[in-house]
Amino acid sequence: MAIRNYSFVHRVAAIGCAAFVLAACQESMIPKDIRPVPYKLVGEMQQRGMKETSPIFIRIFKEESELEVWKQRRDGKYALLKTFSICKWSGILGPKVQEGDRQAPEGFYTVTPAQMNPKSNYYLSFNMGFPNAYDKALGRTGSNLMVHGACSSAGCYSMTDEAAGEIFALARDAFKGGQRAFQIQAFPFRMTPENLAKHRGDANMEFWKMLKVGYDHFEVTRQPPTVDVCEKRYVFDADAGGATFNANGACPPYRVPEWIATAVAAKEAADEKKMADAAAKMDADAARLAAQKEKLAEQQAAAEDHASKPSVIDRLLGRDKEPAPATPVASETTASVAPVPEPTPRAKGGAAAVAVADAPANPPKPPLPPKKTAATAQPPTPTPAPPVGNEKAPETATAADTPQVGRIVNRKFLWPDDPPAVAGAAEVLPPTLESAN
Repeated sequence: MAIRNYSFVHRVAAIGCAAFVLAACQESMIPKDIRPVPYKLVGEMQQRGMKETSPIFIRIFKEESELEVWKQRRDGKYALLKTFSICKWSGILGPKVQEGDRQAPEGFYTVTPAQMNPKSNYYLSFNMGFPNAYDKALGRTGSNLMVHGACSSAGCYSMTDEAAGEIFALARDAFKGGQRAFQIQAFPFRMTPENLAKHRGDANMEFWKMLKVGYDHFEVTRQPPTVDVCEKRYVFDADAGGATFNANGACPPYRVPEWIATAVAAKEAADEKKMADAAAKMDADAARLAAQKEKLAEQQAAAEDHASKPSVIDRLLGRDKEPAPATPVASETTASVAPVPEPTPRAKGGAAAVAVADAPANPPKPPLPPKKTAATAQPPTPTPAPPVGNEKAPETATAADTPQVGRIVNRKFLWPDDPPAVAGAAEVLPPTLESAN
């Protein structure tokens, strides 16, 4: 019975896996633009009191690389459904200004069914609607700014194919439910006091503060604000009594619902205080960091100065710390050449006596001379005899007379530290030494 049950369980599992694979295969055969929203996301909609076809709106945050999809609940307010990671966006923080600057847009945009592109070269996409009335009033240019798949961007907000497919399906189903257009709010970052303080020195700060007003309208009401443009600036939830807003002209008289205006004003006042506090803290942190760096630099300079001075022992002994002398490079003609003292007069009796004046007890050993070879061996140069009587010594000197590493004197090799040889020394040399040379 246990074996039968085990086999039954495996058969059920196999059937389930086969059904799952079949469903996946069937879904992959469906054109990507009409594939349904994933079951898991549908379940989350039901838990939040949303219908599959209820309206949506989108918020984008560049610095955080996040795209939020908000969906309307049954009570009319919007709630966050899912946050997607933006795979790539190009440019830097700041608005798009002109065609070719590779900047992703910032501002408030509207997407209609006509802007959906099921045949995109980047999986699936929809046009954001850049330039809007505000961009045009400032002379900004650009075209085909999209949210799309393929994870590749040149001024667009690019998603993975899976994320692009889910976003496309959510927008498509909202249009099926009767939504005529959905709003995209693109911000440089989340409009928190801390982020505003962090970027307070940016040249776009006035533009971003204008965007924050629309951000705050949604935070207060949980409804996407109505957006108009006049005097080359955005206005939100403005009721002009049917008058037309002209992006380049003066704003018509309008009013914002009092409860919205009061709540937004209170939020802005609180955020301004938080921003000032955050900026003061950042300035203090920066000053403390600069002071630490300066102190570290002083300590390093003091350590280097101390290392260059003599030690305590050197100072007690009266020694100054001096840099080690450079090792001289010996030349071929002067290396290891010791001066040969002049010979003293021959002692009486004809003995070959040689006097060496003040010779060191342990003279330094000079380097060995290069070995003689057949090619370099030269016959010994005879030492001229001392002058006899009034005969003058020759006044010319040859290169052979200059002492080198060592020299041959009367057929004997004379080291620089050996006693100097004088004329007639050969008379007392032993025959064995003479024959050895």
